[in-house]
This record gives sequence, C-alpha cells and structure tokens, in this order.
Amino acid sequence: MEICEQILRLSRRGAQLRPFCLAADVSHLGYSRPLQRVLADFGAEASFQAATLRVKEHYGLLIPIGALRQQTLRHGRAITALADPQKAPVATQLITEMDGSMIPVMQPGSGHDRRKGKSLFWREVKLCCARPVGSVQTRYGATLGNATTAGWLWQELARSAGLNPQTQVHGLGDGARWIMDQFTSNFGEQGSYLVDFYHVSGYLAAAQTEVCPQSAKPWLHRQQERLLHNQLGKVLRTLRPHQEPEGTQEAPVQAAYRYLSERADCLDYQSARQKDLPIGSGEIESGHRHVVQQRLKLSGCWWKETNAAAILNLRVARANDLWSAYWSSANN
Repeated sequence: MEICEQILRLSRRGAQLRPFCLAADVSHLGYSRPLQRVLADFGAEASFQAATLRVKEHYGLLIPIGALRQQTLRHGRAITALADPQKAPVATQLITEMDGSMIPVMQPGSGHDRRKGKSLFWREVKLCCARPVGSVQTRYGATLGNATTAGWLWQELARSAGLNPQTQVHGLGDGARWIMDQFTSNFGEQGSYLVDFYHVSGYLAAAQTEVCPQSAKPWLHRQQERLLHNQLGKVLRTLRPHQEPEGTQEAPVQAAYRYLSERADCLDYQSARQKDLPIGSGEIESGHRHVVQQRLKLSGCWWKETNAAAILNLRVARANDLWSAYWSSANN
C-alpha cells in the first residue's frame, strides 16, 4: 500500500511537518505499533516469508521480508517470557517437568560473505514447565544455555507458578542425569523426582525379546505392573541373569538393568498414583512440539543462536499468556 503524503515546512528552511505521520502515529519508513504487533505475531508463528504472505492476505500490506524479520526479532529480544513471581498465588503442590530437544543452528563464517565457511550444527533447547496441581494453565521456560542456566530458569519458572518454601514439588523427566541433578539443586527437600514411566518402559521393551522371546509382551506387562507397585527388586532379579557379557555391542538387557538400578530412588510410581499425580512426562514433550519445534524446526531453516533465543521468547510469552500485557505496555 502506497500513500501520497503532504509534507509541510514551518519556514523555508524550517523543520518538516508530516500531518499523516502525526495522525497515524508512525514515523517515515517506520511501522505503527499495531502493525509491529501484527508482524511479530505472524513472524513468531511461521517462516518470515510465509508471514509476509499472511500479512498481505489479511491486511493488504506488502511488507519486505527483512522488515518483518527485524520487527519480530526486536520484540523477541524485548519481551518478558516469565510472569512476575510476586503476583503468583501460593501453590500447595506443583507439577514440574524438564526436557531437552535439538534445533538446527548456524554459525556464520568470517570475511565479506559470511555465508561461506558457515558451520551447521544442532543445539539443545532446554524446556521446562510448571503448574499447580488442579490447574490447567501450564507455564513454560526455555533456554539455549547450559544445565546450570536451565536449573536457574526452572526455579524462576516454578516461583512464577506459585512456588514458596512450603510448596511440595513433583518433578518428572526422562532420567537424564543433568535434569535429576538440577532438580535436586533447585528444589531439594521440597519434593521428589520421578523418572517418566514410559521412558523406563522403553528400556524394558528393548530387553523383552532377549529375556523372554516366547512371550515378550506378557513379560513386559508383568514388569510394568511390578514397577507400578514399587517392586523394582523383582524386575532387577528378572533381568540380572540375562545380562550380556561386558563388551557386547548390542546389550539391551544390561542397559535396562543399569538404567533402573542407577535410578532406584526415582521410581516411586505407587506413591504418585496414590496421590493422583502424573507418572509420565508427556506434558513437556507436547510443549516441545507446540512451543519449540513448530517454529524452530522448519524444513531448511537454520538459526543464529541469538535469533533462535528471540523467537523462543516470543513463543514462550505467548504460551504463558503474557502476549497482551507486553503490547499494552508503553515501555517497548
């Protein structure tokens, strides 16, 4: 859309006066705040090229891809992704989860044409979520930082969801050592960590044909029932005599035995079920799909880390219901 604008001068050499820009609250070659919101909205949900087509379809505006990208990333760096902990009602018990997934990342090369010599690799997004028991509103936090940074974010997220010194915390995850360590460091005596039941079942499923090839499925179901009733000792005794010799390339029985025995203190499924608490980490896995991967794992898309972090901020803020509050503020 093109607009022929009248430009006035206060005197022959005085300052310009642009009536349309003043009335529309937009600068020359700039974007009004409502339009910035539209651009950031579409840019956070689809590729920048697809986003420009959506803007044209819905608003009839031809926006350069570079401009849409610039506005999206600028607001992604400015937006607050976590709610203010001071405003959160105190939670008696929290359910919280942590997991990681990989996104494609690009490191530009040096020289005049930075596309040459670029490095392509995968980087882990550490995503956490938290919600009070009984609540349907799940809050998310995401970082490209290391495990310590993820642990700090995890605690801040829990505080924004109502964590206080009396809150009991029910943690879930896939059993990765860094997740378990961060849970212990940040929540300590306030709760307990439970390894995702279905992840544990995956280890047993890999071992079932080696232990009981004639009736693999019934054997697997029997071991699952034992775990649900905190009979880990029986499961380990069943696996122990079937372990492969050391050095065997494929050793599913040995892997299952070690995985379970090393996480024996995080398999209290019976207590969790009695308290009507989840035993699977499907909530965080679903979060990876709709918060992270839906935008950051598009085919052929490689991200600079700073830009990926900005998009993560936008998507987490939207998931945490902070989108409208950001755009209603006059400070951004």
